[in-house]
Amino acid sequence: MKTIDWTKDELVAYILLFAANADFKESVAERNLIISKVDVETFKDIHEEFKLDNDYQGLKKIMTSLEQHNYDKDDIDLLLEDIKAIFFADGDFDITEQNMLLYLKRLFKTV
Repeated sequence: MKTIDWTKDELVAYILLFAANADFKESVAERNLIISKVDVETFKDIHEEFKLDNDYQGLKKIMTSLEQHNYDKDDIDLLLEDIKAIFFADGDFDITEQNMLLYLKRLFKTV
């Protein structure tokens, strides 16, 4: 895939949006948590891009951008903690979110 021209904040916003939508619904609590990590304008811009992508496109963008920003194991661990926080933000860590967390952990190990 070609390069992705995202800042680290844009990458974080996209990944957290991806996680927030794992159960096919995006709660206000999840949105607020994402906005606490990045500014509102970044959230809005990335949210528009996110809505246009399918899961495959989103994962390709995430993996490409993680590599471009040279994320290491510590960076990935921090990112996974933020993802867990998103999953718990609405008070319901359902089986879909649990499976998504396992999948993302495995996928991010390849970076």
